[in-house]
Amino acid sequence: MSNIFVKNYVSSLDVVETQKAIKFIKNNFEISLAKNLGLSRVSAPLFVEPETGLNDNLSGKEKAVSFNLINNKKLEIVQSLAKWKRYALKKYSLSGLYTDMNAIRPNEVTDNLHSLYVDQWDWEKVIKAEERNFDFLKSVVEKIYASFLETYNLVCKEYGFKNELPKEVYFIGAEELLKKYPNMTSKERENAICKERKAVFLMNIGNKLSNGLIHDDRAADYDDWALNGDLLLYYPLLDMAFEISSMGIRVNKESLMSQLTEKDELFKLDMPYHQSILKDELPLTIGGGIGQSRLCMYMLNKAHIGEVQSSFWNKEDIEEFKKHNIILL
Repeated sequence: MSNIFVKNYVSSLDVVETQKAIKFIKNNFEISLAKNLGLSRVSAPLFVEPETGLNDNLSGKEKAVSFNLINNKKLEIVQSLAKWKRYALKKYSLSGLYTDMNAIRPNEVTDNLHSLYVDQWDWEKVIKAEERNFDFLKSVVEKIYASFLETYNLVCKEYGFKNELPKEVYFIGAEELLKKYPNMTSKERENAICKERKAVFLMNIGNKLSNGLIHDDRAADYDDWALNGDLLLYYPLLDMAFEISSMGIRVNKESLMSQLTEKDELFKLDMPYHQSILKDELPLTIGGGIGQSRLCMYMLNKAHIGEVQSSFWNKEDIEEFKKHNIILL
């Protein structure tokens, strides 16, 4: 996506008011999410050992930021905590947890929605084998959306915004979406369905569709591609689909083997994390990430993620956005 400049844009809140509003949003959303999903807060690592297999390689194309210790031991900055959380649930004997995840993604192409710095709530919850199904996934998505609406309504009341989102999420699979809009790209399909339905959970991301392509790339070793999805909202200011969460029921040993085979990554089976799944040493879980800056950007009706987070932007972008009344932190 290239930079979008909103005509006649004026931020509803100045920089200082925005900072106060960010804290208001984060505090209220954390409380609601923990209550609705039954989660306890834990601390999380900023870096992990790459040989453990705990780091999330996302789509497999992103390169993790790494550094060496004095003894040449290599560590990687986490890209997400999708795998670490399963270990943490077992280690702490918890039924559900959430944490603050901070990551650096140096290969990200920055624009209105994407930054080199990623901040999100990572959450994970233990489930039973019989809960590895669509109905259970749907129930959790609805609880997360309820927390979003609860917080958004508070923000609207506090700052005079208007919530025009529906009360319920619309669920659709990637293959069904392809059939609905067969002549569009995957991103164009997301934009079209979000404009129509406003709040959408797009499911089954990772497997090849009937056109021989995948809707979007997904790592093979955390989400079960048959039981995952993205929570998307329509964002009128930018006239586009706006992803606030990616989540799913995590792989068991059967789906792990199948998906690693599909992506030709069976070499990962030697890693401790993958061995733990094959040996049934880790709990079955559902989990995901919810973008903190994304959430704040949406609720505060900002035109650029740089209005709610301090990251790196090149000088040309800073000057160009400034001409359009968009002040990047």
